[in-house]
Amino acid sequence: MPRRIEIELTSTTPEGAVTWRAAGAKQPKGVLDPSLLPSGVGVGATVKAEIETGLDGVDVIAVFAPEAKAAQAAPVERIEILGSKRHTSEVSVTYAPGGRRRRGDDTEEGGRSRRPSRPGGDRKPRSGGERRPRTDAQGGAERKEGSGPRREPRAGGSAERRDRRPALSTVHRNALLATLGPHELPIAEQLLRGGLPAVRQALAEQSDGAANADAVIALAETLLPRINVATWKDRAASAQAAGRELRLRELRAVVTAARNLSLDDDGKAIAKSLQELLDQRVTAVRTEWLSRLTNALDAGKVAEAVRTATRTPDPGTRLPAELAVRLSDAAGAGLTTTLAPDDWSELLNAVIESPVRRTVKPTGIPDDLVCQDLARKAAGSVPALAKLLGLPIPPPPPRRVPTARRVVLSRSGE
Repeated sequence: MPRRIEIELTSTTPEGAVTWRAAGAKQPKGVLDPSLLPSGVGVGATVKAEIETGLDGVDVIAVFAPEAKAAQAAPVERIEILGSKRHTSEVSVTYAPGGRRRRGDDTEEGGRSRRPSRPGGDRKPRSGGERRPRTDAQGGAERKEGSGPRREPRAGGSAERRDRRPALSTVHRNALLATLGPHELPIAEQLLRGGLPAVRQALAEQSDGAANADAVIALAETLLPRINVATWKDRAASAQAAGRELRLRELRAVVTAARNLSLDDDGKAIAKSLQELLDQRVTAVRTEWLSRLTNALDAGKVAEAVRTATRTPDPGTRLPAELAVRLSDAAGAGLTTTLAPDDWSELLNAVIESPVRRTVKPTGIPDDLVCQDLARKAAGSVPALAKLLGLPIPPPPPRRVPTARRVVLSRSGE
């Protein structure tokens, strides 16, 4: 059944058709014949149109000329208020409506009360001179200019983190939609929204969608590879525009997604450049990680070196064999009986989480009940502790409960 809506003329296709969408919304949208447009109406205009919804989508059957704008209202004469010449306070206080009145609020200019005086004499003035205006926390007073400094937003807050997120490009998706026919546009939009499940859900919501459901699904499966490629190209373009500001894991996700697509020559060139950028950044991060670990060992900071070895920059990073032997020997030499119990427990907890825990050979265990108990529980992860405790067979290691990994952001967002 035909109905009228307001539509916005968005662009012109290479074939000469005009694309449109509902004014102020994304749906519905489609393509119409330019011969339906009244004279003087072109791309960018918002007009009323008569549409008809069918199985193939939404069709525009008539476009109406825009109505003439109403005559501009005559200017309203304003009365200028000059005000009195009496001296007033430089601070203006405005109380929020609906609040409870404090004693003394019902006063007129000059200090006279609006309330009738009590029988038996005048009210005694409050000690302390002039009544001070209430603050925002007390009564919702609105502070004007000159009443105090304003609180500035904290540096490094959520606004800064939002600014670092790159804007998503839609160039390739728009170019693809411009090449599709009117019967393909609604299906492509559902694919962009949620893939094939979104298309099936849209068919289920239509009362007459089951009649041609198989044909629609077949067309959606044909369009899906092109939609996926266009979506990936937009993600890749955003990644290239972000450069060093893009997080390393997001860059890795874009590169990994390209392996499951059938890219054209342009897409393959983009994927190759992103792979090279990913390799450069991963190499730089790994080099910086190894440098921090080596510097900590050179400075004798064994606990810091062990914790650094635990926090690898990415899952694919492995500790070099020579550095692993050096780290294991340093950790074993640091776990001595002369070390303070708190420092010994801290170093052992770091060793338990490290990749060299099976090869660390502690020199001794302090004569402390907490350290002795911790050593028995950690003997399954550090087998050399069993010999120091006199255990013939090390107990099995405790079940490792996965915990949320803390991500330390550097200046480059890696």
